[in-house]
Amino acid sequence: MIGRLHHVGIAVARLDEAVAKYRSLGFPADPPETVESEGVRLAFVTEGDTRLELLESIRPDGVIARFIAKRGEGMHHVAFAVPDIRKAIADLRAKGFQVIDSEPRRGHGGRLVAFVHPRSLHGVLLELVQEGATERR
Repeated sequence: MIGRLHHVGIAVARLDEAVAKYRSLGFPADPPETVESEGVRLAFVTEGDTRLELLESIRPDGVIARFIAKRGEGMHHVAFAVPDIRKAIADLRAKGFQVIDSEPRRGHGGRLVAFVHPRSLHGVLLELVQEGATERR
């Protein structure tokens, strides 16, 4: 059901500064992308199979802005690839996990994503990412 680690999401106050710091460590960075529906501006930095998603809020009341106000910058979520996100959502619900999204939503690059509440996983927000589901609605 759950596949390989897709990425780790990191909440940052200023995306451009964060990208510059990771570049100074040798991480190549993808161009920034804005996902209006999620209220974020993001960029992926990668090294081999390691992918970090740097997330900056574009709204003062956005999820990332609230996260930073409460906890400060840092790890926001862990994402895993799944072959069939709707099946993964149903399977997790059946196992008693508190799934935030009853239907997947569009994330980075138009991929289908869904989240599992941190209460279900010892304080860690889990993102499910369906690879190959990049068609836009």
